[in-house]
Formats: sequence, C-alpha cells, structure tokens
Amino acid sequence: MKLRKIIIRTAAFVLSAAMLSGCGDKSDHGLDPNNPTNITIWHYYNGVQQENFDKLIVEFNETVGHDQGIIVESRSKGTISDLADDTLAALRKDVGAEPAPDMFAAYAETAFIADQLGCVVDLSKYFTQEELNEYVDGYLEEGNMDAEGGLKIFPTAKSTEVMMLNLTDWQAFADATGVTQESLSTWEGLADTAEKYYKYTDDMTPDVPNDGKAFFGRDSVANYMVVSAKQLGLEYVTPENGSFTMNENKEAVRKLWDSYYVPYVKGHYLSQGRFRSDDTKTGSIISMVCSTTGAAYFPTSVTPDDEHSYPIECLVLPIPNFEGTDKYAVQQGAGMVVVQSDEKSEYACTVFLKWFTEKDRNIEFSASSGYLPVKKDANDSSAIAASYTSTGGSADDALLIALVGAVDEINSYQLYAAKPFERSTEVRDFLETYIQNTAQASHDEAAERISSGEDRDSVLSEYTSDSAFETWYSDFISGLQAAAGM
Repeated sequence: MKLRKIIIRTAAFVLSAAMLSGCGDKSDHGLDPNNPTNITIWHYYNGVQQENFDKLIVEFNETVGHDQGIIVESRSKGTISDLADDTLAALRKDVGAEPAPDMFAAYAETAFIADQLGCVVDLSKYFTQEELNEYVDGYLEEGNMDAEGGLKIFPTAKSTEVMMLNLTDWQAFADATGVTQESLSTWEGLADTAEKYYKYTDDMTPDVPNDGKAFFGRDSVANYMVVSAKQLGLEYVTPENGSFTMNENKEAVRKLWDSYYVPYVKGHYLSQGRFRSDDTKTGSIISMVCSTTGAAYFPTSVTPDDEHSYPIECLVLPIPNFEGTDKYAVQQGAGMVVVQSDEKSEYACTVFLKWFTEKDRNIEFSASSGYLPVKKDANDSSAIAASYTSTGGSADDALLIALVGAVDEINSYQLYAAKPFERSTEVRDFLETYIQNTAQASHDEAAERISSGEDRDSVLSEYTSDSAFETWYSDFISGLQAAAGM
C-alpha cells in the first residue's frame, strides 16, 4: 500500500509538471533548478486557512518548485487591512517599511492603488486565452482594472452570498400562515414575508402589543446597496480614464430604501450582534444573508435566554433579487497580485498560481476554507462535497450546504464586483453605514414613541412616507458626493 501511494504521488507530480511546462509561453523564462528563484507571498490567512495554505506551499516546493527551480515563502499579515497597509507602505518604499513581496493577496481597492503606483504586473502575457477560458468569467472580470483589459488580480479562491434559514422555526411559521419559500426569492417578497412574521409573533402574546420579532438580517449592507443597485441599472460611480463620474437614479434608490430601510424601521429586519449568525443564535431573527465563509458560523441551536435552548435545522436558499430583473450575486474575496520585478520572478509567480488553481487542489483548499474554487469545471457540487467530507467535515454542516448552494448561484447568476477607483473604499463605507445607521436611528426613535403610547401605524407612517424618503435621499446624495471627494 505504501509503494502504491508513492507511485500515485509520483505520477501526479509528473502529470502536474507536464501540464505546467506546456502552459502559455513554452520557455522557462530564465528559471534554473540549480539556482532556484525565491518568491515571497503576503496574505491574510489565519487558522485553518493558513495551515492549509502552508501545506500546499510545502507540497509545491517539494514537487513542481523543486523541478523548475522555484522556492515559495509566505507570510500572514494578520488581517486584510494590516496586509493592505503593509503592502502599500512597502510598494511606496516608506521609511521603515519592509521590502515588497513578489506577490500579495488583495481586494480590488488595494490592487487599484498598487496599480496606480505602477507596481502591478499584467498577468495576461503569461497565460494563453485557452487557459484563461477555464476560469469563471466574473472572477477574471474583476481583475481587469483598466481599459486595455489587462489581468491585474488573479483569482485564487472566491466567495459569494447565500440566504440561510432557520428551517425549524420557519416551518412552524409557514404551517400557521401558509407562506412559502418562493416568497423569499425576491426582495419585495422577503419584505412582505417579514411583515407577516412580525404579526405572527406579535399575536403569540395578545396581552403584550407591538412585541413582534424581526425576521431577517444581513451581514454586508454594502453588498445589497451595490449589487442590487446594479441589478436596477445603477452604478453610483463610473471610473473613466483615471477619473470617475457620479450617477444618480432616484427610482432605483427608492426601491433599495423601500426594501431595506422601511422594513428595518418597522422592526421586521434587525442588526444587533456583531454578525447576523449571532442574532440567529439568540432567535432574534430566523433568516439571514451572509458570505459563504460566514456560513460556517450559522448556529445548530437557538438559545433565547440562559435557561432555554433548542436545536434547529438549516436551509440554504439563493440570494433574493428584485422582481423582473436579471439575477445578480456579488463575487468577492481577495485575489493575488504580482509585483513588477523581473521576468523570471514574475513568471515563477504564475507557475505557482497555475498549480494552486488546478481543479482538485483548488477545490480542496477552497472547500476546507469556506471559499469557492475559481475554475468553471471545479464549481461542481459533488466534487466540493466529496472533498469537504474527505477531510472530516459532515454532509450536514451548514458550511457545506452553503457552498453547494453557492455553486448553483455561480453557475446561474451574473457575478458582480464594482470597479475600483481612487476613493472606492470611502464610497463603499458610506453605502454600508448610511442606510444602516439612519434606519437604526429611525427605528429606535419610532419604537420609543410607540412604547410611550403613540399609535404604531401613525408613527411608522411618518418615518416611511414619501417626504421622509425625499429628505433621506437628499442627504444620501450629499453624503455620497462627499465620500467620493466631490
């Protein structure tokens, strides 16, 4: 049996080396096994993700790297923000900064700044079109940051969002009211269902008025504001030749407001804990939208107080869309950016990237880390499930259920990520916080008035009226312009 494993491993290595040597430019670009090229990678992986990544680096160095003359070293910078700060300081050659890495993990905003510094390699010259066609189109699109279509961010592991449901409490609600899961396929249907849930839970305590429960919450409000706006034909900012144009679409923003701000003010949506999985754990909500990586934290039980707890089942559904629109889902997750240096080092980075994203290897890393693989043929539910369970995971784990559900989205939805520009981080932060903070403030103010004896319907109508929206929208546009630096 031991001899058989050695033969299998050797055959896999020979096949992998043959595949890599036949990719793109057939020359070795100066690589020499007798004089290895060292490349450094900075990333933000921690815990299990870092362990899995480090194991793969050891495997690469012992096989393909040894054969072609490449030694990969990696360092975790802790958090994505620390990674971005350290990387940009290194690229700018700030006083006290470390030497820049050969490759680093980055979101589009950081990659854009690095590209503006003239430090980023266009990787398309190291890949054939046939090779690039193997990757999910939306993932490659994010890496095309300029008009020339160059590939500046290479996808290695991605995520999207899914809707997760406490099926146990949902079923009791559905049996009592006749609501169906199909109502959760649109933002309009979700808001209507949440209103019914509030009434359903309020009626459970007829002696205590206005104590209904929220139904829904989401982790990233910015994703809702960006991706759903795109669905409605609105991109707030359009980058153009190093500059940008601000866009307005009042009708689209009103739909966003009606489908998040209004139900939130009414107490139908909620954001209380650090993440919505925390709110699901306490029973404060029974449905949520989160990333595939966040799905790992969906609870297996609800603990409403210190004395009560009960088990729940999980159901994963596609993320809702607006009625009558094409289906869109966010594509997110850092990719790898190669720093300009010399042809040999740049090419060595691409050898590792091609090896790392081979189907089975990328599935193994992604599934164990809560990410999705980046090649089209790797987004296969059966293959992901088999890889996940082979490493000790259970077929009933919420993370696996979410990954399998996300594969359907990847294969049937349009994937979207907003193009970066100079102040895209500030704009995204504004979109995340403005609607959330104003909705929370209005909810709290309205709740206080209602608890003081004012009529609930009359109070809520003030905060959700046309005139309330007009005031909110005016401040929204002003804040958006300020965030964009206009």
